[in-house]
Formats: sequence, structure tokens, C-alpha cells
Amino acid sequence: MKNNKRDYSIFIVPTGVGAKIGGFAGDAGAFARKFAKEFPLIVNPNVVNAACFSAITENMLYTEGYTITEFLKGKISLVPSKNNKIGVIFDKAISQDVLNIHINTINAVKTVYGIDVIGWEISEEEAGVDFYTTESGISTGGVRNTKTLVEAGKKLLERGADVLAVVCKFDEPEEDGYANGECVDVVGGAEAIISHCLTKELGVPTVHAPAFEDYSIKPDLVHPKASAEYITPTFLPCLLLGLQNAPLIKQGLDENHITFNNVKALIMPHNSLGSSVVTNAIEKGIIVLSVTENTTVLNVTAENLGIEDKVVSIKNYDECLDFLRRSK
Repeated sequence: MKNNKRDYSIFIVPTGVGAKIGGFAGDAGAFARKFAKEFPLIVNPNVVNAACFSAITENMLYTEGYTITEFLKGKISLVPSKNNKIGVIFDKAISQDVLNIHINTINAVKTVYGIDVIGWEISEEEAGVDFYTTESGISTGGVRNTKTLVEAGKKLLERGADVLAVVCKFDEPEEDGYANGECVDVVGGAEAIISHCLTKELGVPTVHAPAFEDYSIKPDLVHPKASAEYITPTFLPCLLLGLQNAPLIKQGLDENHITFNNVKALIMPHNSLGSSVVTNAIEKGIIVLSVTENTTVLNVTAENLGIEDKVVSIKNYDECLDFLRRSK
């Protein structure tokens, strides 16, 4: 990747808001890959993660959501990195059988892709994950014992890890319409919170995957958008594939690395524009592109926020790509 001024675009699909595109298992990945053939992208994990698959390419920077927020505030710079040393945190609540499946997964990914996983740590106490859907339809949750995950992460950093994956036990979610390509991913919001919290506390890229005690693979046919999650008992592979070449975090604005000054566009679903990512992008002179074909359960549009003169509304991702070509 070249570090030229205004070369990068940030392609985001928020987690747990029922995005029509990107609200399931890597279903925004094909769009991001089309963009990345022509332009370097900064993507949040939700765009490319797909259980045992990943849509990540060499022209994408796999960047956790809290990191993107701080990046657009100008508080951090991104340092391109290759062949990161990865440490994996496991929640003590995970049973031995499920843990073994994940250790086999790590070894398989190491064998096939040559990824450098330096090891794993089991937290000394159970993390205690809660997840639920709010009245507005957003998935959210939390961790009752973040400290035990942080302590396990510190041990891995002391052992030489550059980046971290974390796997926590989640209770089985209630049946809803997710398998049919409907509804919000009920665990997605809690996953994002775990990633944000640990990245903030530990200062290194940290992303999360859930572990469920029911590791059977069901033969039912499901919607293509959800299918990646129904053919595997573990969602860890996509994390390892993304983290392998994820950019590292440097505090402060360092023009020797990638800063917000290298970003020309922020690409967002049409009605999820309420975050500081959007307002900071506008303040920094970054073009905000609102893709109207991609809607969520939110109703936070440029019009509702009174910023329609600062946001470019575009019909779909193909037209968005054309816009970027014209502004090259």
C-alpha cells in the first residue's frame, strides 16, 4: 500500500444494527473486494468477517471500530504491518470440548496459511457475557468481568503478541429470523463492545469471536447471507486471517504513517450516520458517502441530522465505486 495523501477510503458497516448489506456473515465482503481492487480500503471487521471465511485482501487495512473512531479524531495513526504475532484469549467459561475445537482451528489456520499464532491464554475467571436486543432493535450487551480478559491479554503481550483475538462463551441465542436473512445479529453488538473495550485497554488491535457450547452443524438450508455461520462450529478463522496483516496502533498524529489526512472518503449505510466517525470525517474534510440501498434498523439519516449538504447520497455500492473513480 502506498501512503499517498487522500488515497484511502474507509468502508464501514456498523455491527448489530441489522444492515441490509453487511448485517450477516461477510455479506458486505464482495462489495469491499471490488473497491479494494482499485483503491486501498480501511475496513471494520464486520465488513469482511465470515466465520471460517474472510473477504480480507492485501489492499485492505483490517481495523477494529474503536480504532477507527480514534483514528478519525486524529488521536492515533495506523502503522501498516505484515505477519503479526497473534495471541488468543479464551474465556474460562468455555468447556474443554469447545476449547479443543478452537485449538484445532488455530493449528489448522497456522498450517494452511502460515499465520504466526504465538499461543493462547485462558482467563483466570469467567468473563460473563450478556447480550440482548433493545426496543429499537439494536443488538448490544456487555461483559461482567472485563478485567480477567485484560489480564490474559497482558500476558500474551508480554509473550510477544502484536495483536489479539478473544473468544468468549456466549449462551445460545433464541431462534429468530437471522437464518432466513432477516433480523439483527443478536450477538453482534456485544461482540463489538468486547473488541472496543479490550482495544482501548490494551492499546493493540483486538477482535472477538463468540463460542457456543452447541457445536453441532445443522443440515437445515439457510439464507445465503447467513450461511457461512452455519457450516462451522468456530468463527475464529476470520479473525486470524484479518489480524495477520492488521495495522498496528501508534498514539498521536504521525505523518510517517497513515493518518486521517490520507483518507478521502467514508462509506456508510444510508441511515446509520449518527456516530462520531461521521462528524469527525466531515470536520476533517473527508467526503461522507451515504449508500441508500444499505439500510439498518436505525433512522439516523443526513436529513434527520441536518447535514444533508455535507453528505453525498449515492444509490448503491456500484455507483459509489464510480464516484470514487471520478474523484481519483
